[in-house]
Amino acid sequence: MSKFFYPGVIATAVQLALSAPVIAADNPSNSDSPKAADSPIEVMVVSADFRGTSLESTPSSVTVVDQQRIDDQAAEHFEDMINNVANFNWSGATSRPRYFQIRGVGEQEDYKGAPNSSVGFIVDDIDLSGLGTVSSLYDLQQFEVLRGPQGTRYGANALAGLIYLKSNDPTQVFEHGLELSLGDDHLRTLSGYSSGPLTDSGKLLYRVALQQHKQNGYMDNQYLQRDDTNQRDEFSGRLKLRWYATDNLQADLTVLHADFDNGYDAWTLDNNGKHTLTDQPGVDSQRTTGASLKLNYSGFESFELISLTSWANSHFDNGYDGDWANPEYWAAHDCDGEACEYNYWWDKKGKRRTVTQEFRITSNAAGRIFAGSTDWLAGIYLMDLHEDNDLYSEYNGWPDEVLQSDYNADNYAIFGQLDSDLGQGYRLSTGLRLEKRRSDYSDSNADNFSPSENMWGGHIALSKQLTTGQEAYARVARGYKAGGFNMTLPQSLADKKQFDAETLYNYELGLKSQWLDGVADTRLALFYMDRRHQQVSASLQDPVDQQRFILFTDNAGSSRNYGAELEANWYLSDSLELYGSVGYLQTAYGTYLYHDKYGTSVDLSGRELAHSPRWTYSVGGSWHADKGWFVNINASGKDKFYYSDSNDSQSKPYTIVSAKVGYDAQSWALYFWGRNLFDKQYGVRGFYFGNEPDQDWADKQYIRYGDPRQLGVTFKLKFI
Repeated sequence: MSKFFYPGVIATAVQLALSAPVIAADNPSNSDSPKAADSPIEVMVVSADFRGTSLESTPSSVTVVDQQRIDDQAAEHFEDMINNVANFNWSGATSRPRYFQIRGVGEQEDYKGAPNSSVGFIVDDIDLSGLGTVSSLYDLQQFEVLRGPQGTRYGANALAGLIYLKSNDPTQVFEHGLELSLGDDHLRTLSGYSSGPLTDSGKLLYRVALQQHKQNGYMDNQYLQRDDTNQRDEFSGRLKLRWYATDNLQADLTVLHADFDNGYDAWTLDNNGKHTLTDQPGVDSQRTTGASLKLNYSGFESFELISLTSWANSHFDNGYDGDWANPEYWAAHDCDGEACEYNYWWDKKGKRRTVTQEFRITSNAAGRIFAGSTDWLAGIYLMDLHEDNDLYSEYNGWPDEVLQSDYNADNYAIFGQLDSDLGQGYRLSTGLRLEKRRSDYSDSNADNFSPSENMWGGHIALSKQLTTGQEAYARVARGYKAGGFNMTLPQSLADKKQFDAETLYNYELGLKSQWLDGVADTRLALFYMDRRHQQVSASLQDPVDQQRFILFTDNAGSSRNYGAELEANWYLSDSLELYGSVGYLQTAYGTYLYHDKYGTSVDLSGRELAHSPRWTYSVGGSWHADKGWFVNINASGKDKFYYSDSNDSQSKPYTIVSAKVGYDAQSWALYFWGRNLFDKQYGVRGFYFGNEPDQDWADKQYIRYGDPRQLGVTFKLKFI
């Protein structure tokens, strides 16, 4: 429905825009990130924080990337900006990033259907953890990556950290925009936004943003003679309303709808990365509708009351051609003196509904305690999650795996935080969260689980202003992730039916600095992570039915990770900015043994974790001339990393270079852009197993690659 609705709305926006005068401003006039009067560096606000603290005053390692940086790099999807974040990675098991790793902690996939995320993913206060596919960057104010456990603020879904996407807010004045992008791979993207007051009083404001993105997906299917089996067909729409109901009550409503109807035809037997031979191309679709309502009441003398309600309903379908070829291909190969017969299809359809409610009270200036030096807050949190899954696979025309499952989880939490000014430049922040989780699972294979857990997390952070523009901090945080259960395990793995909760202690030292009279800044963090009862995703190829995999989660022994992050920005002049980041990460399993499909014991104790590159890095620069000319060049990359928790298959190090050049006038902009200019082939997901019956199912490395080179042009119009 959205794809028929979209052109009409854009046409209406065009008519409104053409009837209004032109303005020069591209960014919203009510941005929450104002620039300081005496510094060219923008004062970034961490929206995911309870109080919206400035980035420089937040005592933890946080990356905030604003709309200007996103525009400078011509990014359309969160995937395009991931390499800008130090010690951050993703698993390419889907058409778009859905599973993330922060400092080496996070899932690589979720094939069965009892969601238990290590990395939180929030879009405008709507919880989409584990559903990161629908993360368009159009009309986004900023995105934030909070590293390390967020036990006080977000609890069980943020053991490793949190990703928070915040879109632009409604404006007090009218502004509208249209954008068209065209590129190779038959790329077409049409976007538009409109914002302003709905009433003469200015007490009711709106903002609507819509985007339709299509491209073929870089793969040629030689068997079907099609070039769109790996396509991206992605619609995103967002409506925001802000109502100043009274002098003391503000209401913010966000409604989100995203329909990503993508193909997934990315795997090949020869790892060529350019053409496939499948007869049943895969799918990777997600349709999400969600809403959040934030009420802020400030009519009390000593505190404010905040209510935050969110709801999300998602339908998703992830399926693939498991033999990665077609019947004619296999029939031309020899299997024990006969023509091979191998035809395999795997598909999981699911739907998830999530409802959250948070109430919190926060002190104001009159409500501070301890001689007026301590701000406080307290709150309660409720979450109800319901997910149904329908798993079906077919082998040589016969059903192979069939599983219908029903999962419910309820989380209840209370939390509190104290932020104290100790004098002489010292500040102390302490927080605690107590959380209970109850879940129920049942499926068509007669598996039933009803675990219940009590968990706790929190933080203690001490910061000190050393000099003007120099602030150091020390932070200890405890995060937690609920335990769980494994479905449809054979009797040989009966002892793996359930796994324990994981806890993570993160010790961090940081220094946030401004240099050269405020024209440069750096943020340095050193961390040490103590993981206890580490949860590990394991897979075992069935030695009898080798088209099938046994997937389960296990607990490894405690492990120790450590590393550093450094980010820097430098405004060399009013026109020229340089920026960069580097992450260093050392990870290792605790005691971890498993048995391969032949029953051989494999010891991974002390090996680096999967999807944990030792080095991540990015560097770039933007030049904005007074007369409107613009150039951006950026490079980013990663060191090698292991693809899996169950084998030693590794990626290769890589660096990709992108650029954008164009002209930005008052009412319009035109620029040309290129991603991965040198057409670097780089792996984003890999498997090591047997998938070729003519080779006696011998183990082999298979790789899914990231996007190749793409060139395009974008035209923008801006109105009021």
